[in-house]
Amino acid sequence: MTSAPAYAPRSGTARTRLPVPLAVAPKRPGGAGVESPGATGLPWPGPPPSALTDRYGRVVRDLRLSITDRCNLRCSYCMPAQGLDWLATPLLLTADEIGRLARIAVTRLGVERIRITGGEPLMRRDLEEIISAIAALRTPGGAVPDIGLTTNGLGLDKRAAALRDAGLARVNVSIDALDREAYAGLTRRDRLDDALAGATAAQAAGLEPIKVNAVALPGTLDAQAPRLLAECLRRGWQLRFIEHMPLGPRESWRAEDVVGAERILAALAGAGFALEEAGRPDRRPAALWRVAAGEHDGAAHPAGSVGIIASVTAPFCADCDRARITADGRLMTCLFSSTETDLRAPLRQGATDEDIMRLWAAAAWRKPLAHGSDDPGALPSGFERPGRTMSAIGG
Repeated sequence: MTSAPAYAPRSGTARTRLPVPLAVAPKRPGGAGVESPGATGLPWPGPPPSALTDRYGRVVRDLRLSITDRCNLRCSYCMPAQGLDWLATPLLLTADEIGRLARIAVTRLGVERIRITGGEPLMRRDLEEIISAIAALRTPGGAVPDIGLTTNGLGLDKRAAALRDAGLARVNVSIDALDREAYAGLTRRDRLDDALAGATAAQAAGLEPIKVNAVALPGTLDAQAPRLLAECLRRGWQLRFIEHMPLGPRESWRAEDVVGAERILAALAGAGFALEEAGRPDRRPAALWRVAAGEHDGAAHPAGSVGIIASVTAPFCADCDRARITADGRLMTCLFSSTETDLRAPLRQGATDEDIMRLWAAAAWRKPLAHGSDDPGALPSGFERPGRTMSAIGG
């Protein structure tokens, strides 16, 4: 164990080795099927595959399904203070359309995990109906898909039990600070008590483990990070720090302001936490560190863990197994994709499941190497900049 403030990243935060393309690509699509209305090409030729594989050998197992772009907070790193122009209701996927895409993904395309996102998904009144439909699905091997929810926690205290009964397994709650003024400054809303009440109710309902997401920002790191970790350890929650990514208003992100994993670890070690690296044992985005039992700010805390999602300084693109569908039915194979595949229009135009599968598989094959590009090193910031903010993509 070590509590040294200077913390050199090893396996958990080192950049993953990027893959090379597979030697054999599918023939140029030219068969019958529903043509993609976007700029991503034609459907997969011939019979649809049973898995979503890309040119680099990565296989999609995790689907992020956004069900709304609306949010009741205005986080500075996510959207402008005035909010965004929300999608009109007819443009959103219906509960039946979401259920159909989930069914195709789980029963026919190898998806094992579905995370419901937004915007703020609790703003959908039919969230329980959506969860219930997904929970009724089974993979080809007979397993129930793992269903998670990413939320800001506002209103979760009133719905946690019903969501658990519908089949929800676990939640990630976004709480960037435990200081009321700091929280209100970041979210532009004085709702810290509501967020904490939501996470507490989710824990009581059995939606565990409770994971708390906190975006690491330079102005609040030293004051907020140690306090957040200590409180999460005491409550039995798993804290995950997330590096600030270029997915909000363009003026809100500068590469030099990114708080990387080393700075986060230094802030925690400097506050007295004893940390031991555990890596990424489950290949999820967060690299983990074990935290020894100890004391912070005059109060004891038990042992536990803390995670860092180092998407900027130590990206994990090489083993990414995720895809996203936006609230208006656009498939994004990478969080930073500048191209999208429209699945909503084919759904509403009578496409068969096989048509949807061919569109999906063709888009998955073209998934970029890293950060939205096949040559991210050639981009000024190392990232492609999608045309949507995080709220409109789905977290």
